[in-house]
Amino acid sequence: QLVESGGGLVQAGGSLRLSCAASGRTFSSYVMAWFRQAPGKEREFVAAVYRVGNNPDYADSVKGRFTISRDNTKNTVYLQMGSLKPEDTAVYYCAASSKLVPRVRSDYGYWGQGTQVTVSS
Repeated sequence: QLVESGGGLVQAGGSLRLSCAASGRTFSSYVMAWFRQAPGKEREFVAAVYRVGNNPDYADSVKGRFTISRDNTKNTVYLQMGSLKPEDTAVYYCAASSKLVPRVRSDYGYWGQGTQVTVSS
C-alpha cells in the first residue's frame, strides 16, 4: 500500500515536498517513482529513484527543479518540488515497480491514491 501526502495550494515560484509511505518489508527492493496527471491529460512520468537511490531519472520538464529521494529505513519516498509553475498543477501519484529498470507506466504495479498539487499564478 502506498499513501501520498504533502500536496496543497502554492504560489508560482514556491516549494512543496510530497511524501509517499509504503507498507511492507520489501520497500528497498522496489523502484519508486512519481507520476502526475493534469485534468484532461494522460498520466505522465515525473521522476524515479532506484533501489539504492543513486542516479535518479527525471522528466525534462522538472529537471533542475524537482528532487526525488528515498529513505529505506522509513519506507518512504519524497519529491521535493521547487520553482513551481502553474503547469505543474496536477494530481501526483506515487508508484512502485518490482522491475530492475522500469521503462513504461505499465511496469509499475502499485499505485497510491494521489495527492493534489495546485500552483497559482
